[in-house]
Amino acid sequence: MRSIVYFFRESLRGFTRNLSTALGSIVTIFLSLLIIGIFLIGGLVVDNVVSGVEDEVSITAFVADDASDSDIQSLSRYIEGLEGVASVGFTTKEEALENFRQTSNSDIVDTLDGQNPLPASIEVELSDPQLVEQVAQQILDNATFQTICDNPEDPAESLKYGQQTVERLFVLTNYVRYIGIALIVLLIFIALVFINNTIRLAILARRKEIAIMRLVGASNGFIRGPFLMEGALHAVIGALLAIGILELLRYLVLPKVQSALMFLNFNVSNESFLLIYLTLAVSGLIIGLIGSAFAMRRYLKV
Repeated sequence: MRSIVYFFRESLRGFTRNLSTALGSIVTIFLSLLIIGIFLIGGLVVDNVVSGVEDEVSITAFVADDASDSDIQSLSRYIEGLEGVASVGFTTKEEALENFRQTSNSDIVDTLDGQNPLPASIEVELSDPQLVEQVAQQILDNATFQTICDNPEDPAESLKYGQQTVERLFVLTNYVRYIGIALIVLLIFIALVFINNTIRLAILARRKEIAIMRLVGASNGFIRGPFLMEGALHAVIGALLAIGILELLRYLVLPKVQSALMFLNFNVSNESFLLIYLTLAVSGLIIGLIGSAFAMRRYLKV
């Protein structure tokens, strides 16, 4: 216990002795962990958004006006038996027009003079959105669908689904993740360099004291302790600053973004935030200790 108190006291001395370098180290760690935290939270938000879009993925098969009820029922039963299908419903031309009236400008419907250009459709809800391509292709290959679809010359035009949107989201999020990982690695490297330089200056400033400690028989661990503690101190301060800023962003910025984009799922649980903060604290401590260890291995021959 006495040694820990001594290590802490000496680390504070080193902190004040090389204040400008120490502040540079802390700021670098703070910015690195802040960006890591933002990417982790952003990753959770993006995953929630993509999951929400995936849940909305469905297939709509448009059928011709002269399609018989028996053919429609036969096609519906076929689709119900496909893997990945949760439910199958049918929307008549009249229901399609009423849905359009409720979701769009009703004046447009009034200008139709009683005409209904919208086709009837079979609505397919999926239990596994990842199978949407497979299900859509099986519907497209069905002979009955090719016969009763509203565009028999090109049946693919009678089949609509939203997998393209999900695929674009996945491509975008993958690019963001790759860029984020590269940036995080770069910032961690810069933080290690700053800590290395800070501890190096602390070792040079205390080289006479270290020489005396060697002469009186101080152990290597006793000599190294204050420098490890100093690196850990920089990391802890940087991590606490990063966590504090993330908490401010969580309560001041995230609600405004969520209210502006209410159609997207921005909810991140308290447990997820706690896990991210714990990850940042542990990561900062590891960065501090590794940076100090490298500096001591190179400049402190004990």
